[in-house]
Amino acid sequence: MSPSPFVNRRAFLGSAAALGAAAIALPALGQQYDPATGMPVPAAPAPTGTGPQHNISSFRGQDWRPHFQNLTNGAVLCDLTSRAVHFWSEDGNTYRVYPSSIPVSSELTRTGRTEIIKKVEGPTWTPTPEMKQRNPDWPDFMPAGPDNPMGTHALWLTWQYYRIHGTHDTRKIGRRSSNGCIGLYNEHVAELFSLTKVGTQVLVL
Repeated sequence: MSPSPFVNRRAFLGSAAALGAAAIALPALGQQYDPATGMPVPAAPAPTGTGPQHNISSFRGQDWRPHFQNLTNGAVLCDLTSRAVHFWSEDGNTYRVYPSSIPVSSELTRTGRTEIIKKVEGPTWTPTPEMKQRNPDWPDFMPAGPDNPMGTHALWLTWQYYRIHGTHDTRKIGRRSSNGCIGLYNEHVAELFSLTKVGTQVLVL
């Protein structure tokens, strides 16, 4: 019998709280703007105790069956309501859940079924034509590195310009802060990168 697909809620919330505390420990910065969206990046909230901070959602383990017919090639669920990304391996023995950022508005949000078509470590970034129209001073291209809004790893989807990718700005996780993509902590997207493959099915809802 394969292990239960449900994650231990108490253990996960404990790790989420630790991640939130780590992000909050960063030095305070002045108002900054996300180069990928042009939106102001809110300052990290002040600590309010030992529980999870408000930029880390309250997660619950999910079963893959209500969302996918099978686990062929593995499955990724991007839950915009809880701002979490869930992963199930093809054999059902591996389940992960990660806090995520989501698009800043419904106009930039796309939902439905897609799949991973490309995996890139050290992605570069090129703003979309719409981004350049809104912000003509943005660079036409940004190489991989600490200033790149795509973070350390990116998973290309069948939808043009849509990615699941990392971020170097941990304040964005758990918030509406992307131009349409799903963002993860760099350490989490690196793990998801290692677990998925080209052909892994993805559902955004």
